[in-house]
Parts: sequence; structure tokens; C-alpha cells
Amino acid sequence: MKRAVSVSLGSSARDKAVEIDLLGERVAIERQGTDGDIAKAIARFTELDGQVDALGVGGIDLWVQMGEKRFPIHDAQKLVKNVYRTPVVDGSGLKNTLERQVVETLIQELGPQYASAKVLLTVGVDRYGMTLAFHEHHYEMTFGDMMFALGVPIALHTLNQLHWLAKFLVPIATRLPLKYLYPTGEKQDQIIPKFTKWYQWADVIAGDCHYIKRHMPDNLAGKVIVTNTTTLQDLAAFRQRGVTHVVTTTPQLDGRSFGTNMMEAALTAVAAKNRPLTHAELRDMLAQLDMKPTVHYL
Repeated sequence: MKRAVSVSLGSSARDKAVEIDLLGERVAIERQGTDGDIAKAIARFTELDGQVDALGVGGIDLWVQMGEKRFPIHDAQKLVKNVYRTPVVDGSGLKNTLERQVVETLIQELGPQYASAKVLLTVGVDRYGMTLAFHEHHYEMTFGDMMFALGVPIALHTLNQLHWLAKFLVPIATRLPLKYLYPTGEKQDQIIPKFTKWYQWADVIAGDCHYIKRHMPDNLAGKVIVTNTTTLQDLAAFRQRGVTHVVTTTPQLDGRSFGTNMMEAALTAVAAKNRPLTHAELRDMLAQLDMKPTVHYL
């Protein structure tokens, strides 16, 4: 049996382990949270190196990737500084392949009104594949990168503006301490409503589940959420606020959807190439598995 483990900076309360079948292989996948403890995460990555078939980095990305451009997140790279034998992925491969399918899924499952609508992308540079999917379908777009990642109340509305942000600010932002870039540990469970204007403006709210929850208002009536790494508690919180549908870009397994890093680690383990997979290789595996985003009716 193959084994893939995601070590996350997130809360250990969200840990989960299941066994799945992928392309005829049995794979044990496990998410292990470290409650924001960076030293604990480094120690766990070090301990698992050479002991499992693939590792995923959860709670933060190793890179900001926009197309062919990659910017290393320097503090995140330190998490895996002692990993030499096991391939490590952060989910960016699936973000740039599987997540390109989300708009087609919205149209097929929810109707033609989602061929073009209004979308709030919490952090566009984090989900660039998803960003391109909405852009190619001529959605009205609001990017919350400045708001959700940096706490600056400035919204962007065009792909050119997002590229400008990436060019000038991403190289600076990726050198910031992790605590300024992403909620970790107990902070993932805190909801502080902000930027309500843009939540209410959008028909679709898309991005990392922790970013979406972090500042969501009490009323999200009629909204569609496009995200991943959802638990039953997350779905209940969205339902309570009036969300009609949640689209998870990774499959629902035993009551929850795992992060892109976990699913990419599982695919990497099955491929047995002892390295991260290329986008072309991931697309081929996704096609063989017929893996597509999943719609949850709330």
C-alpha cells in the first residue's frame, strides 16, 4: 500500500486519515495538523522523510505560482529543509490543473446563469488556475489579495492588476513571516467579519476555505462557494449563512474534502516517480480518474 501524508500548520482538530483506491493502487492518506507550531511541523517532515511515498505541505504554500512563474515563500521552504528522499508537493499542481474545471462544473451542475457572473476570489495569486477559469468565462472579478492576504482594504478587478501585484508585491510578501500570510492553528477557527461589501456583491465566492471563512459575514444567502478542504462543520457553517451550494475542487472522502496538497501527494505516491509530477502528468492522471470538482447541495 502507498502512503501519503500532509503535514499542516493548521489545527489538529481537522486531522483525518482514510484509505482510497487510485488507478488500481490502495493509498493511505493522512492529514496531520501541527496547530501553527512551525518547529513541530519541521520535526514531523524530517521524521517522515524516506518513510512515506509522498508528502504534502498544508496550511501554507511553498510557492506562489502564476503560470510558469514561481515565487518561493521563504519561511514555508524552511518547513521542508530536511526532506531529501520523499517528494514534497504543496498542491500548486492541482490548483493549476483540476481547478481550471470549476466554471464548467458550475455551468453543468447549476445552470447557464453561471456561464458568466460575479466572483470574489479571496486570493487570486494563490488559485491562479481558478482565476484563469473565471477570466476565460468573462466573469466580473474582484480579487481580494490585498485584503485577505495582507489586510489592506484594496480590491483589484482585472487580471492586469493582479499581474501588477504579482510583479511588484509578491516578491516582498513571500519574504514575510508565515503568520502574516495565512491563518494557522487556532486562528483558522476565528471568524472576524470584514470586507462584507464584496461578499455581498459576488454571486460566487472562491478561494481557500480558511480565507473565505476568516472574514465571512453572517448572511451569505443565495451564494455559491468554490473551495476545498471542507469538513462537515464547514458545510454546516455555510448552510447556516444561507449558502446554496459548495463546490469542492477535490473529491469528498469519508465526509470531507482534503486539500489540494493532500490529493496531489496521493497522486504523486501512486505515480511512484519519486518526484513531483508535471502539470501534463497530473492532467493525464486526472483524465484517467475522471476526477472533477464536486457540487454539494446545501
